[in-house]
Amino acid sequence: MKHLLDMSEQDLAAELTRIGQSGYRAGQVLQWVWAKGATDFAAMTNLPAALREELAPQIAVLSGRLVDQRAARDGVIKLLIEWPDGQRVETVLIPADKRITACLSTQAGCAIGCAFCASGIGGLGRNLTAGEMVEQVFQLQAAGGKKVTHVVFMGTGEPLANYDATLAAVRALIDPARGGLSGRHMTISTIGLPAAMRRLATEGIPLTLAISLHAPDDVLRRRLIPAAKSVPIADILAAARDYFDRTGRELTVEYLLLRGVNDTPEHANRLAALVRPLRCNVNLIRYNPVAGLPFERSEESRTRDFRDRLQAAGVNVQIRASRGGEIQAACGQLRRDVKSETEI
Repeated sequence: MKHLLDMSEQDLAAELTRIGQSGYRAGQVLQWVWAKGATDFAAMTNLPAALREELAPQIAVLSGRLVDQRAARDGVIKLLIEWPDGQRVETVLIPADKRITACLSTQAGCAIGCAFCASGIGGLGRNLTAGEMVEQVFQLQAAGGKKVTHVVFMGTGEPLANYDATLAAVRALIDPARGGLSGRHMTISTIGLPAAMRRLATEGIPLTLAISLHAPDDVLRRRLIPAAKSVPIADILAAARDYFDRTGRELTVEYLLLRGVNDTPEHANRLAALVRPLRCNVNLIRYNPVAGLPFERSEESRTRDFRDRLQAAGVNVQIRASRGGEIQAACGQLRRDVKSETEI
């Protein structure tokens, strides 16, 4: 069965023509789905009944099954969705006043294998399709009862390792006939894939690019991020500079503080020297514990000192607020299955 959220208006028109129907109906279908939130062809009352009956067994508006839903006291909602082949992903809704952010997964599992992250436990299942990424927005809106205003591709997986599908999802979400969001309200996070970063700069979409750095030198970074062994920090930062030069968009550098591992004054000084030449903002992230992994959160005093050293060096920096930790929905805690707080 085909997934409607993988289709543009042109794709759907071609499919309608193929089955002997009028291609102009594609616009009507997309309006029902994207503007009115219909997920069942039976609800599309301005379509002929025969067409609705013909489309229902051939095209699914939503293909995933909601397996689990959890809500935190701070308003964060986490969903576990299962796709028809049995692969699962977690996705998160983060409300903050008028800003409603969807944190989307781009892969089922992750091949990067960061030593501190739950998402890579069990490895990579498969890439998600663009429609499966977009469907997470629909499922989150249904669960939270609010329209998503911002999207961050920061869930499980490396977005730029699933480049074509991720960009197709972005284009669906910014298409005026579909999602209608602004590219400026979207962030793609990457561990640092220079070739893909440079390609992203040519897409003509005003996205924010976030780089998960987490260490100020290659030796430590390779310990924390095994997949980084073949990509020196210098190459990532060169691609980051190219991204800014090409797009004019300031970058975000993400730095996860691990107690006694990468949070010393010397680490702060070396990080400042690395990022000061960039047009960027640094997000410091206090570690969100993952049961079974040998890392601890930095003390508040050390986190503040780290921030202050970066500020003194002329770096734009903030400590990111942690949301959803009580339901294992915070940064680095997402998996592809239901787990208890103590189970791996």
